[in-house]
Amino acid sequence: MSNQSSRPALTDLLSSARVVSLPLRARFRGVVDREVMLFEGPNGWAEWSPFLEYPDEEAAVWLSAAIEFAFGKTPALLRDRIAVNATLPAVSPDQVETVLSRFGSFGTVKIKVAEPGQTPGQDVDRIVTVRKLYPEAKLRLDANGGWSPELSFSFIKALAGQGIQLEYLEQPCKTVDELARLRQMIAESSFNVPIAADESVRKASDPMLVVEAEAADILVLKAAPLGGLSRALEIARGAGLPVVVSSALDSSVGISMGAQLAAALPDLRFDCGLGTASLLAGDVTREPLIPVDGFIDVRRVEVDQQKLDIFEAEDHRIDWWIDRLDRAFKHLN
Repeated sequence: MSNQSSRPALTDLLSSARVVSLPLRARFRGVVDREVMLFEGPNGWAEWSPFLEYPDEEAAVWLSAAIEFAFGKTPALLRDRIAVNATLPAVSPDQVETVLSRFGSFGTVKIKVAEPGQTPGQDVDRIVTVRKLYPEAKLRLDANGGWSPELSFSFIKALAGQGIQLEYLEQPCKTVDELARLRQMIAESSFNVPIAADESVRKASDPMLVVEAEAADILVLKAAPLGGLSRALEIARGAGLPVVVSSALDSSVGISMGAQLAAALPDLRFDCGLGTASLLAGDVTREPLIPVDGFIDVRRVEVDQQKLDIFEAEDHRIDWWIDRLDRAFKHLN
């Protein structure tokens, strides 16, 4: 929040703060549970859940987003439900159907690739299995910056050789320069695979650099890492590129913020990555924001106190989060 006078005091956040550890159905980003802090404001509940390894300064950006969602203004919403993709972690081929069945019906699958410790061959096996099981689904890949431009291009070529067309390839390379080089390689070829930028937007000191470098065709926006709904909407307006709204393995409370972002965008042509509550084996509400017929509703989530008790983190983890909150709060502008 830019106006410090409108910011709640730290004691206001702590008065309702709860820390939970939510189990995952399959390993995702190297973790088997998701720790989040929740607190309540005049608008309802908000989630603060920067990943554990993130430094305090980066965690403070996520905190700004949570404070805005609980205490700030709600943007004008243009739709009441959002089309979402299914998300497939880097599982083995024999697990693909089990994981994706939890999403119900869907038109798009986002497949995680470039998992540390796995090979490109394992990625290909996973993708081919998805294509066989769901021949009509659109496929998009997310490499989280794990590939070089050359490996990315080879991967695109190999999939094309098997008749697999990608909707887009998300953050295949780590740097903006590498993304720009890959995009040029694609432009000079017979392939037509758009490049989407995620980390190059949300983890950049200037999210517009990837746009200025013409290094992406699509932007992936996540409200929490960008500092909140208003900042994410500002980036979307300034970029002039198609946008996909995604989550960061949030509880349903965090997903409700992403749903508001998606609902506030004038143009929303892609299915959004907001169906990831289906990856959780536990949530903080009795009415989670899980996809129904490929959509989630745009609504605030009612937190259930019994769920908070069931999934409450261990005491030493609660203390860790409270200390982290104190440190991150001091970084707010």
